[in-house]
Amino acid sequence: MKQHQDHKEDRETISLTSAVAMGTGVMIGAGIFALTGQIAGLAGPWFPLSFIAGAIVTAFSAYTYIAMSNRWPSSGGIAMILTKAYGPGAVAAAASLLMALSMVINESLVARTFATYALRPFDIEGGPLVPIIAVGLIIFAYLVNVSGNRSVGLLSVLMSGLKIGGIALFGIAAIWASRGLELASAPSEEFAPLGFVASVALSILAFKGFTTITNSGGEITDPHRNVGRTIMISIVICAVTYLLVAVAIGSSLTSDQISSARDYALAEAAEPVLGRIGFYLTVALAMIATASGLIASVFAVSRMLTMLTDMKMIPHSHFGMSGTIRSHILVYTVVIAGTLAVLFDLSRIASLGAFFYLIMDMAVHWGVWSRLRNEIGARGWILLTALALDGLVLVAFTGLKLQSDPMIVVYAAVGIVAVFLYERYFLESWVEEQPGGPQGAM
Repeated sequence: MKQHQDHKEDRETISLTSAVAMGTGVMIGAGIFALTGQIAGLAGPWFPLSFIAGAIVTAFSAYTYIAMSNRWPSSGGIAMILTKAYGPGAVAAAASLLMALSMVINESLVARTFATYALRPFDIEGGPLVPIIAVGLIIFAYLVNVSGNRSVGLLSVLMSGLKIGGIALFGIAAIWASRGLELASAPSEEFAPLGFVASVALSILAFKGFTTITNSGGEITDPHRNVGRTIMISIVICAVTYLLVAVAIGSSLTSDQISSARDYALAEAAEPVLGRIGFYLTVALAMIATASGLIASVFAVSRMLTMLTDMKMIPHSHFGMSGTIRSHILVYTVVIAGTLAVLFDLSRIASLGAFFYLIMDMAVHWGVWSRLRNEIGARGWILLTALALDGLVLVAFTGLKLQSDPMIVVYAAVGIVAVFLYERYFLESWVEEQPGGPQGAM
């Protein structure tokens, strides 16, 4: 059909190596530099274990996506999964849009993190320069994506190699220089179960870059084989990297120090053990990591929104622009991400993204378990375990945020309800105007 022509030119152009680089690029860009301090603020000195818990929950979640992608690999794969599970109606459209919005939120999070680290050598915290630099990076990511898939893949491989190697060296050097794993061996603070479980919500957010791979499934070479391999390789690489760096930070800084420097925790941890040169190298590494993460995320979310538009699940207007739907979506993506980067701080951006992502993820697991598990040969107990773990984390995170920042819970709830109501209204209106369009909009 004509509506899928935008995808054909790029089918199976992303290699296994490039796909892993894209997945790890999104994860590490957000996870280490944007979320470590936020996670430590909730979990205290036990925050390295939060990354382990997040990896376990993510591995269960990934099973659902791998099983579906092996059967139906597709660009914009999460939209495909939800449509297969619920039909092309309001539930699938709204949950898909929540996923896309969580990815755009992540872009603003990573862009602000880039800006925060870029200003650290000048001892500048906050102020108008943070959103200005963040928006500049988002525009750069747009320009890279406009140049095509091969440019995205090549830059992702290069940047991912630099940052994973650099982060690993930082972790090893920091642990060696601090002469001990004080955090891992003897945390001084009492374990707080609610805070720890709530922190896993952000740890999961740090791993959700694996959905970048799912969303680009139809463009990965030999997708029936390589989508699952790419997802698991990316999760393992990131889990090892996160744990190494978390232990290094915990052995260099106290919980209070991490909390006060939560927006630039790695740079703060580098200077005491590696000196000023180590500090500058860490800042440079953070800028590389966040930039590559943003580029990969813009690539993935634009593909997903293009598929939703092709499927008539979200409205589209070209606003006088020429070119393909995908080129329009790229513009909309960076405009929304730039707006969020200007309006919200890192903590609230991360929280909002976690709420949106967890609701979407639970919808995926429930839909696949209730309607598709036999067709794809999936193990029901794994799907239910993934659903239960997401629910546990969501309840704990909501409870903690109601105590510390109740308005972000209100914003998230209003946003989620608005997305579902809007999709129901749009699809009902579209069906009335276009006979033979999507059915089951209720």
